[in-house]
Amino acid sequence: MGTVKFTEMKHGTKDDYLLLDKYEQEYINGTANRIIKFLSGLNSTLEGYKITRLEHSLQTATRALNDKASEEMIVAALLHDIGDELAPLNHSEYAASVLKPFVSEKTHWIIEKHGEFQMYYYAHHLGGNRNQRDKYKDHKYYEDALNFCEKWDQASFDPNFKSLKLKDFEPLIINIFSRKPHTSW
Repeated sequence: MGTVKFTEMKHGTKDDYLLLDKYEQEYINGTANRIIKFLSGLNSTLEGYKITRLEHSLQTATRALNDKASEEMIVAALLHDIGDELAPLNHSEYAASVLKPFVSEKTHWIIEKHGEFQMYYYAHHLGGNRNQRDKYKDHKYYEDALNFCEKWDQASFDPNFKSLKLKDFEPLIINIFSRKPHTSW
């Protein structure tokens, strides 16, 4: 495996950057497998919940699948809380960033905003604004985010729910993350 000649990026040559681009493309191609590995490790939870983070993700994705959601929305439902581990205060934005190059504007927006929409169910119990989502009432994807939270996310904390296994979703994950990444909508 080759390495670049520079120690400061400003001294890199075209050959250096072509080499790095080759390695980066190979790394990008392994994104789906890294996501599957990461998800499989979500076997713990915050204290107080009846199920693990992985089970919550599986339930959310299973509900989306059962409702005949698009493939990318099913994968987004599976990944919607992956930010909880490293970015608990902005987990929605984290998950949306991971998905952004591979999904539609609509799916990205729903995942990016779902944390604010979820506040409807609990914020008032903690002295917060449960209607924070109302600032998006005129947004074209408002109803979609509302439905995502109501039908799939908030309902997926049931230890008796029969969700599919992670291996059942692996082909969908691989398919979504094998798409040619886009840079804008």
